[in-house]
Amino acid sequence: MKTIDDLDVSGRRVFVRADLNVPLDGGTITDDGRIRAALPTITRLAEAGAKVIVASHLGRPKGAPDPKFSLAPVAGRLGELLGKDVAFASDTVGESAAATVAALAGGQVAVLENLRFNAGETSKDEAERGAFADRLAALADLYVGDGFGAVHRRHASVYDLPARLPHAAGDLIATEVGVLRRLTDDVSRPYAVVLGGAKVSDKLGVIEHLLERADRILIGGGMAYTFLKAQGHEVGSSLLQEDQVPAVQGYLKRAEERGVEFVLPVDVVAAASFPDLGAKTATDPVTVAADAIPAELMGLDIGPRSRELYAARLADAATVFWNGPMGVFEHPDYADGTRTVARALIDSSAFTVVGGGDSAAAVRILGFDENAFGHISTGGGASLEYLEGKTLPGLAALED
Repeated sequence: MKTIDDLDVSGRRVFVRADLNVPLDGGTITDDGRIRAALPTITRLAEAGAKVIVASHLGRPKGAPDPKFSLAPVAGRLGELLGKDVAFASDTVGESAAATVAALAGGQVAVLENLRFNAGETSKDEAERGAFADRLAALADLYVGDGFGAVHRRHASVYDLPARLPHAAGDLIATEVGVLRRLTDDVSRPYAVVLGGAKVSDKLGVIEHLLERADRILIGGGMAYTFLKAQGHEVGSSLLQEDQVPAVQGYLKRAEERGVEFVLPVDVVAAASFPDLGAKTATDPVTVAADAIPAELMGLDIGPRSRELYAARLADAATVFWNGPMGVFEHPDYADGTRTVARALIDSSAFTVVGGGDSAAAVRILGFDENAFGHISTGGGASLEYLEGKTLPGLAALED
């Protein structure tokens, strides 16, 4: 896989497929982590004299313009972070894009409007997708793939466009791939994996793969209740994927056979109803044993004994991968489990990787220093699919 160092970019139009899919509250960016992650590549290209054309998706528009998913606020924030004006094209392959790109001088940066305002970006029809890729290719001389959070998608700007232009991986993708190789090919042990989030079904593939590689797997979040049910415990009104219980029972059996330790909550913080995240009001939480959750209560975080257990099982690890919060971390009553895991990673001497998505958001929302972790991924779904052993279309397209 070539890198930026292999390209002569001075004076040339360089199309950078970034991942600027940031959360918005109206027109306000609530977490600019992905924009900041894109800065090194954009800065390096601009300083080398490239005419930098940045493109990304944002949200899930239905293949047509939708103002609430506009990248205009992102372009503004990018300009603030770069400390220079950033041009913005109000379309992706139309008159505004063409004029904006034509006006660029070496070292200048432009952002195109949301790629997903065009049906061809996400189309499953190769001809439609290819036609859109052709129009994108007409805007540029070179392609740099740097949107790691999108490399697991077979989309026009990720998969088809690199085939139409000389291409290379940006700094972010090179870093992400290097980190993930340390979690798969060259692992320092003990290797501990912390998995949380709402649904077991979202993590089945990675659990399957990690049973062959990890030394211990710690389970939290909503998915923990399906594991507890698989052990024969009642879970009250907690989130439960009943149809996944047989699969989980199979994983627990295989783990025992292979000597992989599964660590499950021994107590949980529960309440009668899901909390109002906006109000941040008290919800009368109670701590109950994980094997004795009352029928009228739902588990919303791992409990104090579980937090001590999890911190202890991470303390001696040499490698830790964490994907998914331990509870409803957005509410202060149920944030302590996630906070404990984050603190355990910081206090550890291990190589620690936060697997993007809600885990990365939790690190920032709970006020931790991002530099205290070994690596914070920008792609939760892409990270998981890589660890599952899947071929990621966006990475395959960058290989020669």
